[in-house]
Amino acid sequence: MVALRDLVSHIDTLLNVGAFADYSPNGLQVQGRPHVSRLVTGVTASRALIEAAIERGADALLVHHGYFWKGEDARIVGMKRERLRLLLEHDISLLAYHLPLDAHPELGNNAQLAGLLDFQVQGTLRPDGVGLIGVPDVPVSAEALRERLSRRLGREALWIPGGPEVIRRLGWCTGGAQGMVEKAADLGLDAYISGEVSEQTVHVAREAGIHYFAAGHHATERCGPKALGRHLAATLALSHEFIDIENPI
Repeated sequence: MVALRDLVSHIDTLLNVGAFADYSPNGLQVQGRPHVSRLVTGVTASRALIEAAIERGADALLVHHGYFWKGEDARIVGMKRERLRLLLEHDISLLAYHLPLDAHPELGNNAQLAGLLDFQVQGTLRPDGVGLIGVPDVPVSAEALRERLSRRLGREALWIPGGPEVIRRLGWCTGGAQGMVEKAADLGLDAYISGEVSEQTVHVAREAGIHYFAAGHHATERCGPKALGRHLAATLALSHEFIDIENPI
């Protein structure tokens, strides 16, 4: 068991939260009971994940996608009201870490994705560490990389051909970072991987001469919350469970 304030302080320091200008508050978003012994992690604080955390008797829920995003309706009504009601009625804390959990060099979504896909990290796409550059374990064809993504992430990856026959250097950024494909092309990379795809992404990849792979927003961002939860369980003697709420996107 650990005090909630100590848990939050530990994670905030570990992920260097203060270094990021983000789209939502990182850290404690909803305060629950003062001590935590059972922690549930997941990708998004959906109602389904909250209900699963309640069933597990969780004291705290830690996610990548929390609440209170910039530009959203500030009123506590409808879906938001029901989610918050469940957390407050069951005294469960909600902790959310967005960009800090993307960027961490060991536990982050991008670092963990590299390990899952056998990529060697050589640098970052942004100064804050969000997005990585590296090489596959061996040079690989685009079709073989698509098959690897699909098999290891459990979701059929979309491939937009545009680059060379053999992929030797590539970039990746999990989630909805398709807009960084042009930066990857400017850096001379052979391929770029993210979670989602937009209409214009297709044209950029074809015209800039780079392969683009959309491997799933949810699928590419499961690794970070799971790794962080395991780290917290090991270092703070917490009970931890990662719960995967299926999402085809």
